[in-house]
Amino acid sequence: MIGPRRQAVQMLPRNTEGRLPTVVRHLFPTIAALPLGPLLALSLRSLARREPRLFERLGEHRSACYFIDPIDLAFAFTVVPDAERSIVRVVRKSEAATSSVQIRGPILTLLSLLDGTLDGDALFFSRIISISGRTEAVLALRNAIEDAELRPADLLGLRGALARLADTGILGALGVARQMADRNSRRKAPEV
Repeated sequence: MIGPRRQAVQMLPRNTEGRLPTVVRHLFPTIAALPLGPLLALSLRSLARREPRLFERLGEHRSACYFIDPIDLAFAFTVVPDAERSIVRVVRKSEAATSSVQIRGPILTLLSLLDGTLDGDALFFSRIISISGRTEAVLALRNAIEDAELRPADLLGLRGALARLADTGILGALGVARQMADRNSRRKAPEV
């Protein structure tokens, strides 16, 4: 449900790398083989039917191709957020050149941008995420996402008790993954 912000936005994560532990990263190539792109495209199209103003905020940038590169995964995504004609594809990382915008960062950090857990500007200026390409398209996307205050249930099209259950489960799982990433980075950090 799109509505008032339900949590405080963190400026930066405790673990500035925010990378998935190796054991978790090895599970994702299998998932990439699944029809993840079409499922995400259906999810965006469904969101566009329920919340058209979110996509209207993108203006002319609805047709831009955004290359989203989770640097700790073996694959990337191209996203064209064109409302009910949205396209999401799982692609090789070498396909960045075909897009208008490239956004790179650890997967948990990128997901935190979607739900508003972390501040995108702080992540950019601290170089945890990198952005290149059409700056105006990136700003339009950022503003639309921040205004929407999305939750997992919004992307899944769920309402009521099922929405609360999905949000709790998915956000809880992301929280556990972030804790694992934080512990993993502390173990690897050189002693001073």
